[in-house]
Amino acid sequence: MDIREILQKAIDSDAADIFMIAGIPVTFKCHGHQIRLPGERLMSEDIGLLVDEIYALSKRARTNLEAGIDDDFSFSIAHMGRFRVNVFRQRGSLAAVIRVIHFGLPDPAQLGIPESVLSLADNKKGLVLITGAAGTGKSTTLACMIDRINKSRDCHIITMEDPIEYIHRHDKSIVTQREISIDTPGYLESLRSALRESPDVILLGEMRDYDTISAAITAAETGVLLFSTLHTSSAANTINRILDVFPANQQQQVKIQLAQILKGVVCQQLVPGIEGGQIPVFEIMKSTVAIQNMIREDKLHQLDSAMQSGAADGMCTMDGSLLRLVREGKISKQTALISCVHYENMQKRLGM
Repeated sequence: MDIREILQKAIDSDAADIFMIAGIPVTFKCHGHQIRLPGERLMSEDIGLLVDEIYALSKRARTNLEAGIDDDFSFSIAHMGRFRVNVFRQRGSLAAVIRVIHFGLPDPAQLGIPESVLSLADNKKGLVLITGAAGTGKSTTLACMIDRINKSRDCHIITMEDPIEYIHRHDKSIVTQREISIDTPGYLESLRSALRESPDVILLGEMRDYDTISAAITAAETGVLLFSTLHTSSAANTINRILDVFPANQQQQVKIQLAQILKGVVCQQLVPGIEGGQIPVFEIMKSTVAIQNMIREDKLHQLDSAMQSGAADGMCTMDGSLLRLVREGKISKQTALISCVHYENMQKRLGM
């Protein structure tokens, strides 16, 4: 099977990822489960040929790979789809993992993204963070939010992505999409440049370190709406993670800044549904006077209570969302226990 056949078969199978690793056949990840294709196990030379085909299809130089650096990039094939590729070495041979991205933008209603998440895009300024582990759909949620802005108001939207996954066409907004390492050297350089490009909305693919986080906070203070992501599992963890990158003598000032600019934190994960497939689960924190005070006064342990009592504002905790899905018959009690934040409390609430 050549690479085109593999990619087409992945799309036909509704696969999310393709694994090409020596010692096993080509493997798809479909709805959270691995499916190994019939055929021989891939050998080192087989992977080398498939990687050659990927670079030929994407018309991309092998500069990073030949320099011993893992290569991360995306490419499109007409009438087929868009693919995000990571090529790396393991046990002395090449390997590749490919994320399948269908053409067109995702439909939030079909994906189960609630209005209380999407409405964060209606803010005109401030900081909105989408968090969760890798592969939990953060990029998809952000694409839906950017699309909402693009269709509803005239702005200049600048995205910085590594790599670009969803392509946004100009609608009511102008959408400028920059790919890290191709259009710009890095997130920090791109963010500093963006502030001179008359932005209204900025999507910063990831807040990775002190410099990027510091620059993102400064950018949000200038009056733009800035979206970004972190690999954190709760709203309180997200704020702590941001604070922890700053020296102790700066943290009080950062708390004051976050209290002013933070408009919302959405933590998400994907869990297996009873009827198959994966169901997105959200923790949603929105900025209220009470939450601003908790951030400013370092009372983050009270955020869960504030989210539980803030249902009228569209807020909810991760455990509350899991419990609701159990009661609706969409996920099992065991799934809720595995995925929850407070295990013992969830056991009691489930009557286990």
